Amino acid sequence: MKFVYVLTGWEGSTTDSRVLRDAINRTHVLQVPKGNYYLCDNSYPNCEGFLTPYKCVRYHLNEWSSRQPQNYQEYFNMKHTRAQNVIERTFVLLKICWGILRSPSWYSVKIHNQIIMACCLLHNYICKEMEVDPLEHDEPNKFIDLRY
Repeated sequence: MKFVYVLTGWEGSTTDSRVLRDAINRTHVLQVPKGNYYLCDNSYPNCEGFLTPYKCVRYHLNEWSSRQPQNYQEYFNMKHTRAQNVIERTFVLLKICWGILRSPSWYSVKIHNQIIMACCLLHNYICKEMEVDPLEHDEPNKFIDLRY
């Protein structure tokens, strides 16, 4: 899994939809290639190029342990949450690999943002150059089929 767009500078308490709105309205805008989608959780708006799970339908993986999906909405949410977990794992691996991201920064906001960007770029470079990432235990770019 590689980073395709990184937007730094927002406080952690900022709402996801506010950050997305900023990314879409910037000079270097977040662009979703035609026919592609970014997976989002329910805190994001469901709009063109962004796929959120069905609302009011089982979503979290621990809800799937006892029974199989009963309809296409539950099936979609199950696949969506599995894919979302791959994305979340990428952030965990980033913090494992780059210890500077694990603790509060004493650097200025500008320098801290550049550090985050550098770590993401180095992560992408390592993914490109190494056949197998030693931090990954299974296929790092596993395709998840969302078709029903």
